[in-house]
Amino acid sequence: MLVLFETPAGFALFKVLDEGKLSKVEIGCFGVMNDFGSGIYGRSSRHQNQLDSHCDGETLAVADSKLGNAIKEKLKIDCLHNNAVMELMRGVRSQLTELISGLGVQDLAPMSLGLSHSLSRFKLKFSPDKVDTMIIQAIGLLDDLDKELNTYAMRVREWYGWHFPELAKIVQDNIQYAKVVKLMGNRVNAAHLDFSEVLSEEAEAELKEAAVISMGTEVNDLDLLNIKELCDQVLALSEYRAQLYDYLKSRMNTIAPNLTALVGELVGARLIAHGGSLLNLAKQPGSTVQILGAEKALFRALKTKHATPKYGLIFHASLVGQAAPKMKGKISRSLAAKTALAIRYDALGDGQDNSMGLENRAKLEARLRVLEGRELSKSAGSVKGKPKIEVYDKDRKKGAGALITAAKSYNPSSDLVLGRATEQDIEMLTNGQESVASKKRKHEEEEATEAQERVDEDGEKKKKKKKKKKTEVENGNAQDDDQVAEAKEVKEEEREKKKKKKKAEAEEAEQIEEPSKKDEKKKKHAEEEEAQAGTESKKKDKKKKRSE
Repeated sequence: MLVLFETPAGFALFKVLDEGKLSKVEIGCFGVMNDFGSGIYGRSSRHQNQLDSHCDGETLAVADSKLGNAIKEKLKIDCLHNNAVMELMRGVRSQLTELISGLGVQDLAPMSLGLSHSLSRFKLKFSPDKVDTMIIQAIGLLDDLDKELNTYAMRVREWYGWHFPELAKIVQDNIQYAKVVKLMGNRVNAAHLDFSEVLSEEAEAELKEAAVISMGTEVNDLDLLNIKELCDQVLALSEYRAQLYDYLKSRMNTIAPNLTALVGELVGARLIAHGGSLLNLAKQPGSTVQILGAEKALFRALKTKHATPKYGLIFHASLVGQAAPKMKGKISRSLAAKTALAIRYDALGDGQDNSMGLENRAKLEARLRVLEGRELSKSAGSVKGKPKIEVYDKDRKKGAGALITAAKSYNPSSDLVLGRATEQDIEMLTNGQESVASKKRKHEEEEATEAQERVDEDGEKKKKKKKKKKTEVENGNAQDDDQVAEAKEVKEEEREKKKKKKKAEAEEAEQIEEPSKKDEKKKKHAEEEEAQAGTESKKKDKKKKRSE
């Protein structure tokens, strides 16, 4: 059995003489690495030839199972990897300097250090397309260019405005303004120049009319020369900005295609720059991605106990911009969740396509339409949502122009035709009407008499009830007067008892206070006498001292 052992100095191939005893191991061959490249890739033609020549009919023990599978596929050599092999590797590592002649401990340390440095450089250069530092620098430079362009363009407007102030209202775009100023120079030249490449026909005609009646001051050629040079700077910066934007777009599509498909190049680049790197951004949850860029507002809201912000940098995404003001919070939350997934897929996944981002964007657009549909149905007038019209569809006929309910046709058989009335018929009708009217009068008179009788009976009943109530009230008042008199007597007796108790308590308190007052007077009198005796003794002592 042979053992393939890897060291910072190179690969060593050992032969195990006795598999039962680990001590009997001798070196078969040793391949030294000529440069860092061969050490990194771990394979060269010379090493492959040595393995082929020494491993005929032998089993090769390796420290890594994946390496063993690769050797078996490429070189058709049987490989072995188990616990016994790992113990053998540990023994070889501890006795490496004794097994390999000419290799000292002091030589292994610089070799391992150099190999680690070259390996780290190799990992850094392994995928230069995945380096997000370029995106962070590009988006920072793009923001700086926008600020500088705005400052320079406003300076051009203010400077040239002294000569032609009306031009600022005619041409709103800064780049077009700089091109017009560079082409025209003095406003007198406007009538003879063609501005069709820069402006529309209406703006050109308006410019030429305003140049004739302008209220601006006259400037000399030196001033116009400096203004034109500033216009050249504005145009050069705008061209470089467009070029930088194309570069940023291509880098974003390479490094984070799914993030770009969801939120766009500029918003995605700003998120990466704010997070520090794509990997750091992938570690953040969706809630953090949602408010990334609104940290000041968040902490101010937490401090003052107000509502926290609903979006940060993600507000500038096209999906959030399409939503209604009430729906922006919901869409930004959904977009942040999908964006967090897309960032993780771009940072840690192996795929290079933007299929996941496009799929999630389609889902978010569908959700936005659903939310807007709900809002429209709620504002349509029905409280519970959409009006239910399915009930009326049962009579709908097939066809594009069919009505919901069938139109009713005219039925002539339902009509009635009346003939002409004769004189006898008229007399019969009049006699019948008079008899009907007399019957109605009699019936009304009978009803009136019955109603009067009922009213009289009700009146007599009410009078009897009133008399009964009066007698009951008089009897009740007499009883109430007796009860009131008894209650007054009880209350007077209770008041007299309370007064007697208060007098007795006051007398007892006076008797207790009198001896205490006498004792206090005696104490005060004794204290005054002592004080007088003390003062007299002091006076006598002073007189004695003076006489002496």
